[in-house]
Amino acid sequence: MSELQSFQPPKILVIDFGQLGDVVLSLPALREIRHRFQRSHVTVAVGRSAADIVQLSGHADAVLAVDRVGLRDGPKLLSIVRLLKLLKQVRREKFDFVIDLHSLSETNLLGFLSGAPKRLFSRRPPRSLDFLANFEPRPPVQENHRDRHLVDRYLDVLLPLGIETSEREPRINTTSQDAASIDKILHKANADIGSPLVGLFPGAGNPTRCWPLAKFAQLADYLMRNDGVRVLLFIGPEEVSMQKSLKEMFPPATIFLDRLSISQLAAAQARLAVFVSNDTGPMHVAAAVGTPVVVLLHSSAPATYLPLGNQHRFISSPVIDKISVEQAYEAARSALASARTDALFHR
Repeated sequence: MSELQSFQPPKILVIDFGQLGDVVLSLPALREIRHRFQRSHVTVAVGRSAADIVQLSGHADAVLAVDRVGLRDGPKLLSIVRLLKLLKQVRREKFDFVIDLHSLSETNLLGFLSGAPKRLFSRRPPRSLDFLANFEPRPPVQENHRDRHLVDRYLDVLLPLGIETSEREPRINTTSQDAASIDKILHKANADIGSPLVGLFPGAGNPTRCWPLAKFAQLADYLMRNDGVRVLLFIGPEEVSMQKSLKEMFPPATIFLDRLSISQLAAAQARLAVFVSNDTGPMHVAAAVGTPVVVLLHSSAPATYLPLGNQHRFISSPVIDKISVEQAYEAARSALASARTDALFHR
């Protein structure tokens, strides 16, 4: 047995501090870590907003949910206190091996101070502190994020472990408890039988990524009148205060879903025939539960962050407002037709 094959650290910490969509795209790497180290206890440290994603993936024995935004952007003194508390918690676990998939200076420092004798970090100069890693050989340096898909960049971190795979699409499962919660909502709205369900997500963290709400409302109207679907409008934190105006803007039969946990969001998306969204984290969750997505994009958005798979549709424009309702409708109908055909073949 080679030295690499015999490397089986009992306790592994994987640091995965990306945003929601980033964590979804890291799932193939987490899957390969789980497969490579089947006898190890794997803990994944992840931002709170994405902790459910790691839980649903089944690739971790334990999840350490961290306020990663508070660590970076909170008041300096409070951030230091939080970091020290996290460090104390990590050191108590006595990890043997740390893998930092995302690599920021503070996460590299956390990995170094964890006390783990072996450390493998993604190399992202100038963001990463490569000298704090010590696993040999080193992974390739990540240079131009527009040249290589994020899924592959996460997998590249694992090359020194002899891990190579062709399975690149993220996958998550939903829970029966979350499915039952969504079924209850759909039953109350008389949407649990008959018509296909189409989801719309008008939110995004960045206003430049947002297609106009009025156009989403028009798209809902087109789909309901012409294609006999029920529309589920997913309301993110940014839209909660606008619920009253949204209900006036969208067709009366629209089903509004708000304040869902990430695991409930995944369960609801798993019920959909199509999910139409801005370029934001929930589109990755939809793709990971197997739902075709239609993504409305600013043309500067790099394709290396988009969901993988031929079932998805992408519409882009230098100014996102210029994407027409007709363009979005045709893409949604195309995805809907494919989903219906697929359903016929899998009966």
